[in-house]
Amino acid sequence: MSFPFFEFATLMATFSVAAISPGPDFAMVVRQSIVHGRRTAILTSAGIASAILVHGTYTILGIGLVVTQSLLLFNLLKLAGAAYLLWLGISAIRAPAPKAPAALAAASPAQPEIGAARAFVIGFLTNLLNPKAMLFFLSLFTTLVDAHTAVVVKSAYVGAMSAILFVWFALVSLFFTTPSVRAGFYRMGQWFNRVTGAALIFLAIRVAVTQRN
Repeated sequence: MSFPFFEFATLMATFSVAAISPGPDFAMVVRQSIVHGRRTAILTSAGIASAILVHGTYTILGIGLVVTQSLLLFNLLKLAGAAYLLWLGISAIRAPAPKAPAALAAASPAQPEIGAARAFVIGFLTNLLNPKAMLFFLSLFTTLVDAHTAVVVKSAYVGAMSAILFVWFALVSLFFTTPSVRAGFYRMGQWFNRVTGAALIFLAIRVAVTQRN
């Protein structure tokens, strides 16, 4: 069995362009970077990347198609995702303003770092409960992956996509935890919470009105 390198390259290029587009994942990693520091942001990035493995698995198994064809299941997923983002947005607005540590260092949190498991789960659920991610995966595999491509090869595709997403958000985490960048956000005070909270609420509304195509 020869590896379909052209198919792989096309899929990875398309996915990479979508990965860097701003969305709930990006907003969450930025907030984690500014408020809780580099470690928390990278753990959140790992959670996001892990959710990609779930999306890929049910897409390969055909379960994703079943969900999108069921109006009830699709709406349940959509409402769960919207409610989760809404809760995160409201929590962000109500949170105390981030304040720069006495000695601002790249990895220093403005507020106490949250537990590793919680940071991971926040990222995992942010991506997993986004119906747009499900629709995107289905459209990618339907249009760019040959139906006769072996399951083991499709699994390798999913693993590569997860790795790409983790690397991207790890780089985002590194950038937004540099002292000069964080200092600029700290100067925003409570407005940082209001802006990021409003962005998450806006994304929740977008998720809530997502339609099956």
